[in-house]
Amino acid sequence: MLTGKQRSFLKGLANKKDPLIQVGKDGINDGFIKQLDKLLEDHELVKIKVLQNSPVEVDEIVDEIMDKTGAEFVQMIGSKLTIYRESQENKQIEL
Repeated sequence: MLTGKQRSFLKGLANKKDPLIQVGKDGINDGFIKQLDKLLEDHELVKIKVLQNSPVEVDEIVDEIMDKTGAEFVQMIGSKLTIYRESQENKQIEL
């Protein structure tokens, strides 16, 4: 579980990043989760953009993504969601 200070630090890092993955008309499927797992392992901090043609809203997918990836919620701004999961092999962010 992230503390307030850790979440604030991660928000600052995420502010400079562009979304690495998008949720489109297919919504959240197995391929999306596999790709998101790889991105979390490689980058630790991942920003997700939910497109307008997506069948789900941002606030609807937060819990599903957290459950399936084991990541932690950092922030949600508009149609963008930021999540964090510590990398097992490629740790880059010191909290």
